[in-house]
Amino acid sequence: MQQTISVWVRDPRIQKNDFWHAYIDYEISLHTDSVCFTKKISSVRRRYSEFVWLRQKLEANSLLMINLPALPPKNPFFSLNNARQITERMKGLQRFLELILQSPLILSDSCLHLFLQSQLSVAKMEACAAGRTRYSVAQAVQGCGLRRFHSNEDLHKDMSSSCDCDSDSSESVESEPLLLNTSRSTVLLQYPGLEKEDTVN
Repeated sequence: MQQTISVWVRDPRIQKNDFWHAYIDYEISLHTDSVCFTKKISSVRRRYSEFVWLRQKLEANSLLMINLPALPPKNPFFSLNNARQITERMKGLQRFLELILQSPLILSDSCLHLFLQSQLSVAKMEACAAGRTRYSVAQAVQGCGLRRFHSNEDLHKDMSSSCDCDSDSSESVESEPLLLNTSRSTVLLQYPGLEKEDTVN
C-alpha cells in the first residue's frame, strides 16, 4: 500500500546573537500518512550543523549497512548574505532528506524522528535517543514530555541550545527572514501487507 511522506526545507532565517555571531537555520515541515510517524504534521527549525549531526548518527546506528547520501559540502566561504549559496545549500539539505526518507531502516531510527519532529537540541536528542531522559522519544515528538518534565527555564535552554560544528553561533536572540524560493518533495513508500491507509491529521 502506498504511503506518502512530504517534506519541505524552506524559510531560511539568519539567527543573530550579536554583531559577530550569526548562522542560518531552516524550517523543516513534514506531512505524512506513514505508519512510521505517530505525528502526521510537524514543523521544526534546524541548522546545517544539526544535519551534520544527524548524518553521523544515522551512519553509526545503521552499522554501515546502507550508503547514506551526502550533505551539501561545508563551504569555508559561505556567506549569510549570498542568496545563491543559501539556496544551493537549502536544496542540498532537501535532497538529503528526500533520500533518507526512502529507507525503511532509517525510518525506524529514533534520532531521525527527534530531528524532524522535536524541538530538542543536539545534546538532548542524543540523551533522549539513548534513554537518558525522563521523557521518551514519543513524548519529545508530541511535545508533552518537555512541558511535563521541565521548568520554563529548562525548556528555554533546550530550545536555544545548538551544535557548534558549523559556523560560530550562540543562543539566538534575533531572527531575520530571507526571501528565497522554497522547495518541496514527496516520498512515496510501499508497505506490503498494510490494508488501511492512515489519514493525515
